[in-house]
Parts: sequence; structure tokens; C-alpha cells
Amino acid sequence: MRGRILVVDDERAIGIAIQRLLGARGHEVDAVHSGKEALARLAEDAYHLVITDLSLKDVSGMDVLRWVREHAPETAVVMITAFGSEKIAVEAMKLGAADYIPKPFDNDQLELVVERLLDGMEVRRSLRLLQEQVAGAYRFGSLIGKSPGMQRVFDVIRKVADTDLTVLIRGPSGTGKELVANALHYNGPRRTKPLVKVNCAAFSRELVESELFGHEKGAFTGAVTAREGKFEIADGGTLFLDEIGDMPLETQAKILRVLQERELERVGGNRTLKVDVRILAATNQDLEAKVQAGSFREDLYYRLNVVSIVLPALRERTEDLPLLIEHALAAAAARLKREPKPLAADAYRALCAHEWKGNVRELEHAIEQAVALASGPEIALGDLPASVRDLSSDGAADPPGSFREAKQQAVERFERQFIHEALARHHGNISKAAEDMGMYRQHLQLKLAEYGIDAAAYRER
Repeated sequence: MRGRILVVDDERAIGIAIQRLLGARGHEVDAVHSGKEALARLAEDAYHLVITDLSLKDVSGMDVLRWVREHAPETAVVMITAFGSEKIAVEAMKLGAADYIPKPFDNDQLELVVERLLDGMEVRRSLRLLQEQVAGAYRFGSLIGKSPGMQRVFDVIRKVADTDLTVLIRGPSGTGKELVANALHYNGPRRTKPLVKVNCAAFSRELVESELFGHEKGAFTGAVTAREGKFEIADGGTLFLDEIGDMPLETQAKILRVLQERELERVGGNRTLKVDVRILAATNQDLEAKVQAGSFREDLYYRLNVVSIVLPALRERTEDLPLLIEHALAAAAARLKREPKPLAADAYRALCAHEWKGNVRELEHAIEQAVALASGPEIALGDLPASVRDLSSDGAADPPGSFREAKQQAVERFERQFIHEALARHHGNISKAAEDMGMYRQHLQLKLAEYGIDAAAYRER
């Protein structure tokens, strides 16, 4: 990211040297020689970064810092400190300074600090752009995504939520099958009635039948009272059968009868009970293969597979990663009762580069750990799980067609689309498009050049 930088130092030679150094790196740099001049410039213009000497003759560097924190909180401040003033620099960090550099410093040290801060600003700006998308067109309940695969999922949910059709939700573990069940129930006419969930893999055959159908007193050892089953509790509402592929064959036959006749008997009972329940089922298994192997009833498969919703693995929807990261950060902060913190640039890159074999659930857990462990002003790379950090720090180049290369391409496509949409809304006006996107005009111009986008073409439309 190329930035707008204000240098404040009453030693003219130092200010000019920093101005030339950073200007040669492509940054737009202004230099002033007093704190008073700095406050005047800051009141007139917006800067990404202020580099100020701590000891100024009129208005001090601490005064400049306080003014920036109050009037331009998104501007980062770096303090230049003389020998022996490290204690004051630490106080400046407590007041909100982004970093400090002790004199004498070398050029590489200064450049590294500037690049790190500007890189982090770029990541945070991109994430802010996503907030509106997360809250708007690219979500359905707690499901989030703008990828074609997720848009197809949303389309099916919209079409069948207000029906009583049985839906089979398929996809790898951690992709959000339970969230689809929530969306189907709470966007349908049964939303005011119970949504009851049963994990069919969590119980033995005897217990799963007792959970589903209930039991009478004395039906088995330990059945000291009669008990309603999940079908009865869900009467009028929805029953979600998770991990349906792990249901025992004997229980499958009884489930089939409920689907066909809308009636059941409790375990150990002989009284027929009528139920009105919508069935949603989910699995991460190949049910067709289980039918062929004889471990899943073919007639039940067809009863369940009236409408099929297939959730893609996260590796198949890499363009959704920025949206999911932003949503998971906010959700984790709220759940853990922590102040929201931005992601450091290297942490964000690590999240985008990791191969999420556990899909969205693994991503959410990684971010939740990072939010819980972060002690600094932002979430650092070291706050992420070791498995995520290791993948991003191996130093190896990505081979063509690699997973990380595909993700980088997806992020670039996402950014291109935002730029095209903003230019179209504002008929090629770069200033208005940049303001709409939360970017500086110069930064948008750089992006236009990078991607070969001609803003003038939108003025002719």
C-alpha cells in the first residue's frame, strides 16, 4: 500500500531525509518542522501515518499524538525518540502510538515499520468493506457466502423454506449443515413451533429409538417414568436428523413409517400417536454407496432425498473467506465479551493461505482462539493456532495451481468486482468511487493501473 505520510521533526535535515527516503518508495510525504505546523496540516488533510519526533519545541510529539487519537483515530502515529526517552515512548504506546523508533535509526528499520503499518491498514480497510456485504446480500441467517455454490444454496432455501418438503442437507463436516436447517425452519411457516435436533450418531440403537419415539414406563431397565420422544416434542414444528447415515437399519424402518404414515408408537407401548412434523436430515456420507452396500435403506433414501442441498467445502468457495473471517471475528468477540480487534496483515494472510480441511468450523475455532489469546491492539500471527501459522511461514513459493494460489486469485477477483461495481454506480468518477469503497483516491488509482481497469469506460455507459 502506498500511503500519505506526515513527517514532524524540528531538525530540518532529519525531516527532509525521511521525506526523501519514503518518497523514493512511492509514498506521498509531507514534512513540517514544528508540532504547531503538524496540527495545522492534520486539520486540513487526511494522512495514513504521522512520524513525529517526541521532543518538539512548541507543541510536543505527545500533543500531536493526543490530537490524532481524538480527531483522526484511523491515522497511525510513530514516535521518534532520543536516547534515554524510552520510558516516555512506552507511555506514548499506552496512549495509542502505533510504534516508536529510537535514535539513531537506520533506513531499513524505518521502512519496515512504515510498510508494516500501511500493510495492516490495507487489510483493515478491506475488511471494513466486507462488513456491509456480510450484513446484506451475501448472507442467509448465519450462512454467509457470495460464491456461486453458496448462492445456489440460498436459492434453494428461499424456494423450499415455506413448504413442508423433506430436505436432505449434504456436505463435508464443518460446512454448516445445521445452519441450513435453522434457515429452513426459521424462514418457514413452522418458525413459531419447535425446531428439535437429534444427532443420530450419538446414541446406540436402543437409545436412539427412545430419543426419537419416546418410551413407556418399564420399557427397559432404567425407564422409571414414561417419556416423550423428539417426534412428539417437535409436533407442529421441525425435526432435524443430523448424521442420518449412521442410523441403525432397524431404526431406519421405523423412521420410514413415520414419514409415510405420520404416526408412531413409543418404545414399550402399543398406543399409536399422530404427529405433524417436517423432517430435515443431514449427512457427510455417500448415502448412495451405503444403499449399494446394504447399510442404508433405499426406500428411506428416496423419502429423505425429496430436495437436496449440497454445501461446498471451503476449498471450493475461497472467495467467501474474507466474508467468513470478518463475520467470525465479530461473532467471537461478542461471544467472548472482548473488544473487537483488527487482524494484523500477516495473520490475515495466514488465514487466507491455510487449507481448511475442517471447513468453516475449523476457521471459526481458529479465530475464536486468536480473539481469546490476543493481548495487543490487534490480533497477531502468533495468536493463531500453530497449524495455521506453520502453513503461512514455510517460505516456499506456491506452485502453479496450488491451493494458496487459488485463494489469492479468488481475493483478487473479489477486489476487482468491488471496483467495477463502485465505478459503475458512480459512472466512472474515481473520487466518488473511492469514497464509496472507503479508499483513498490515490490508492484506487493504483489499483486501476494494477488491474488494467479503465474508469473512463464507465462514463460512456
